[in-house]
Amino acid sequence: MTTLRHFTLAVLAAAALGACSTQPTTTPALDQARSDYRSLQGDAQTQRLAPLEAKQAGDALAQAEAAQARRDDAAQVEQLSYLAKQRIALAREAGRRKASEEAVAGAAAERDQQRLAARTREADVSAQAAAVAQRQAGDAERRNAQLRTQLSELEARKTERGLVLTLDDVLFDSGRAELRAGGLRKLQQLGDVLRQEPQRRASIEGYTDSTGSESGNLSLSRRRADAVLGALLDLGVNRAQLTAQGYGASQPVAANDSADGRQMNRRVEIVLSDENGMPTLR
Repeated sequence: MTTLRHFTLAVLAAAALGACSTQPTTTPALDQARSDYRSLQGDAQTQRLAPLEAKQAGDALAQAEAAQARRDDAAQVEQLSYLAKQRIALAREAGRRKASEEAVAGAAAERDQQRLAARTREADVSAQAAAVAQRQAGDAERRNAQLRTQLSELEARKTERGLVLTLDDVLFDSGRAELRAGGLRKLQQLGDVLRQEPQRRASIEGYTDSTGSESGNLSLSRRRADAVLGALLDLGVNRAQLTAQGYGASQPVAANDSADGRQMNRRVEIVLSDENGMPTLR
């Protein structure tokens, strides 16, 4: 009787062991989940951008593997393997979504950077333009101050026609149109002004007293005006800045019935325009 009982227990134990040994150590679903997770681990983008989702996928796979190791019901292992694969898929999707968001944010940041750079360039250009304008204004003021000093030395006077500089008769020998050496100093100062202010124009006007014939006086006044023009050209003044005309005795500034009056009428007047205009001719 005892022998029979022992035999029965041995048979039952063997049957139980046989049943255990026939349960598989893995399943296709679990193998697929493992393969998917290995691929996920090699996905640097997902690992960087979705680390939480990647960890959740790893935890889900660990649960499926633990169930398989415990020899849990096959349906339970299958369910946990499916959930692990879903977690892996969600992690991948999270990585792609965050990569897209990162790209959009990067593009927006790049646009902002470009706009900032453009505004910076505009500010730099404006600052440079302001500096140039300030420097030009300072240069213009210095030129004007220098010009005022030079014109004062030349004894130029303001008239309705502009600034007028008068070269009197002592610059020429009587009846002649050649400039004396002493007259060149005043012309040199005038030449400096005209070279420094190339936008200015000068109208050179020759005049005589009433002594002599009208044609002779007109010719002499023209030759004297031309002599002054030639001297200014020799001093480097641009020809386009200069005009010359003789008026003879037609525009007296004093009566010709005295020696002093006639001397005042024997003159060359140089009419300077302002910095933008042309001289007004008589």
